Amino acid sequence: MPKPYKPKIKSKTWPKKHHKVKQLQKHSHSRPLAKGPKKWSNQQSLKLASVFLFASLMAIILIVPTLIVIPFMDSGPPQTTADEQTEPIQLLDGDSHLSVSVMRNQSKEIEEIPLEQYVAGVVSAEMPAEFEVEALKAQALAARTYIVNHLLHQTNEENANITDTVDHQVYKSDTELRERWGKDYNWKMRRIQEAVAATKGEVLTYDDVTITPAFFSTSNGYTENSEDYWENELPYLRSVASPWDKASPKFLDQKIFTLQEVESALGITIPNDGSMQMTITRTESGRVETLNLGAVDFSGRTIREKLGLRSSDFSIKQKNNHFIFTTKGYGHGIGMSQYGANGMAKEGKSYRDIIQYYYKGVDINLLSETAPTLVMSDQERSKQ
Repeated sequence: MPKPYKPKIKSKTWPKKHHKVKQLQKHSHSRPLAKGPKKWSNQQSLKLASVFLFASLMAIILIVPTLIVIPFMDSGPPQTTADEQTEPIQLLDGDSHLSVSVMRNQSKEIEEIPLEQYVAGVVSAEMPAEFEVEALKAQALAARTYIVNHLLHQTNEENANITDTVDHQVYKSDTELRERWGKDYNWKMRRIQEAVAATKGEVLTYDDVTITPAFFSTSNGYTENSEDYWENELPYLRSVASPWDKASPKFLDQKIFTLQEVESALGITIPNDGSMQMTITRTESGRVETLNLGAVDFSGRTIREKLGLRSSDFSIKQKNNHFIFTTKGYGHGIGMSQYGANGMAKEGKSYRDIIQYYYKGVDINLLSETAPTLVMSDQERSKQ
């Protein structure tokens, strides 16, 4: 911080006659003598005091009434966003072409749920409501196509068409979602129902037949060809790059197993001296195709399922009596990546762009045109 200026005074004392100093300055060619500290006159002091008094009075006039009133004011309801205040879009029974019989896992009872309400319950359970709306639309289209395809191709008459678990599609009722989301229910459900309403009645077809619209959470950077994980080769489930998934919090994972845990899960004996040879072959997408442990071959899918790994793209390190499995991605890897869909939506892609990227060569058609017999039979049942 700079030091305050101090005038340089040549003499130790001020001249007795101030007029003599002025006269000396007038005739001198040297720098004028420094003046002493300036003193305020009585008039200036009064003027300053008046200004200060006026400012103080104004502050009192403006502030004090507010301080008096505030404690007695009604603060009113807490501030909320427009999304929180807006009620969700209502999906009416008339919006659905058919109903779905769902076996509820907890109650063990069958519920008849209008199609579009069922789709909203699946999207709510299968994809984060915070995702981009175009990604939610793509998920709604996949969920609707899945159940329609299931109903069209079921071979036996079951009491329940489908469960509410991962065996088919996870489904949550409105009551369950209100309990799960709490105060966030309105804005989350509004986004979900907006996506469902925007794709109402639409299904995915390949050669005019509904598809199996597989989807999963996070890829390893590529999706998987259907035949590399399942048995059947489906032309619309082809491996594609999905670089957006690297932003997923589920992209990397690691699990550590003891030697005994691996032996028990796989039904083999592993020498504890680290002498067992491991050979891995990989699919086009980089996932494990086969893992050879000693003289035994395992598919990547088998290893993933028996050890509960997130993905079949894994690497293994043996350290003493432990095995360290590092995985990339989350899910089987076939079809649409949910985090990939969200990444595409953030880049401005529409749900149609997303769908046609992850499902090759598919068309988006109306349910009433694609499955008229299914719609008709459901309408006939409702009249009985």
